[in-house]
Amino acid sequence: MDNPAYVPILRGMATDSDILIVGGGLNGPCLALALSQAGLTSTVIDALPVETSDNDRFDGRSYALALASARLLMALGIWEDVKANAQPMLEIKASDGRAGEGPAPFFLHFDHAEIEEGPMGYMLEDRFLRHALLTRMQADPNIIHLPGKRVIAQDTTGPASVTLEDGRTLTARLLIGADGRQSGTGARAGIKRQGWDYGQTALVCSLKHELPHHGIAHQFFMPAGPLAILPLPGNRCSIVWSETHARAAEINALSDEGYLEVLRPRFGDFLGEIALDGDRFTYPLNLTISERFVDDRLALVGDAAHGVHPIAGQGLNLGLRDVGALAEVLTDAKRRGEDIASLLVLERYQRWRRFDTATLAASTDLINRLFSNDNPLLRAGRDLGMGLINAFPAARRSFIREAAGLTGDVPRLLQGKPL
Repeated sequence: MDNPAYVPILRGMATDSDILIVGGGLNGPCLALALSQAGLTSTVIDALPVETSDNDRFDGRSYALALASARLLMALGIWEDVKANAQPMLEIKASDGRAGEGPAPFFLHFDHAEIEEGPMGYMLEDRFLRHALLTRMQADPNIIHLPGKRVIAQDTTGPASVTLEDGRTLTARLLIGADGRQSGTGARAGIKRQGWDYGQTALVCSLKHELPHHGIAHQFFMPAGPLAILPLPGNRCSIVWSETHARAAEINALSDEGYLEVLRPRFGDFLGEIALDGDRFTYPLNLTISERFVDDRLALVGDAAHGVHPIAGQGLNLGLRDVGALAEVLTDAKRRGEDIASLLVLERYQRWRRFDTATLAASTDLINRLFSNDNPLLRAGRDLGMGLINAFPAARRSFIREAAGLTGDVPRLLQGKPL
C-alpha cells in the first residue's frame, strides 16, 4: 500500500471510459483492440470521418509489415480480415545504383528461407488495414469510436479529460496520443520534439508491371536518396522514391508520362513495361522524436512519439511495438491492482521503448546519410561492406531476423501470444 502506483486507484474515479485515445489512424485502433482483451474500455477520437468508399482505389499508402507486426494483427483477430490482400515479402535485395546504370555488383540479398519462422513480412495497403480496424472497433463493446471529431483542449491534473470542437468533454483514467508527428496531444502537454529535416521528399505511387515480382522487395540507394520497390498482390508494386525537395517538386509537376520517363532509368527493366496504377503522392521526410513518451496520466505512441526516415520501412512497425509494449504494461498493472495511469506505471513503457526507438532512429539516419550521396570513397566502402555481410550466412540471418522484428525485447502480442 505504500507504493504510489496504487494510491490513486483507491480513491476511485468516475469516467466515461478507462482510456481516451486521440488518433484513429492505425496505432490508436490497434491499441484500443489490444486493451479490450484486458477488459479495458477505450474511446477513440478520430479526426478523419468514416470512409464510405468501397476500398477499390489505391490511396498511396502501403506498409511493409514485419513478421512480428503481422503476429500482433493475428493476436488481435485482424489478420483474417486482411490476409487475402497481403503480399508476402520472400526476399529483399539492396544495392547501390545510379539512374540508367543498374545495381552495383556488390549487394545484400536476404531470403526468408534462411529463417524458420516464415516470410520476413508482408506488404499491405492502408485502405484494407484501416477498413478492417474500423470494422473490428465498431463490433467491440469495449470501444467507442468518434469519427470526424477534433480535440481542442486537454487536462490531466485529475482524471484525464479532453474537450472536443463541439463543446463536449470526455474523461478517462488515461490519455493516449496516437495523433501523428504533429501530435496535438504531446504539444498540449508541453512535450517538445527534437529532430531535423532530411532535405528529401518521398514520391509515392503504385505501378503495374509486365513481369511477376516473385515477392521480392528491392532497395536501390541512389545519390539523391533511396528508391524502394515493394511487391503488392498481382503484377503490382509500391514505389517510395526519395529526391531532394526541389527535384521532387519538379518531378511531381510532370504529366504521368513525364513522371514515368524520369522513373524508368532508376527503376530499370527487370519487371518489363511499367505503368502508373492510381494517383501519385509526396511526403516530406524528417526525423522527429519526442523528448519524453509519457507525462502525468498521458502516453504517446507511434508517430506521436517518434517519426523516422522510411528507408527501412519501419515506421508502422515501430508504432506497433509501442502498442504491444504499452498494452502489456497496462494489462500487467491492472492485474496487479495498480493505477494504470500512474507515472510509475507509464515510465515502465517509456523505459522499454526509448532505447529501441533511439537505436532505430540513429540507424536509419546513418544509413540515409551514408548512402544518399555519390562520394566515390563512401560508395566503395559501403559496397564492400554489403558484399562482406552477404558473404556470411550468420550475418545475413541476423539482419533477416532484425527486419522481421524478431530480435530484442519483443512484446507478447508481437510474439503472437495473448496479453
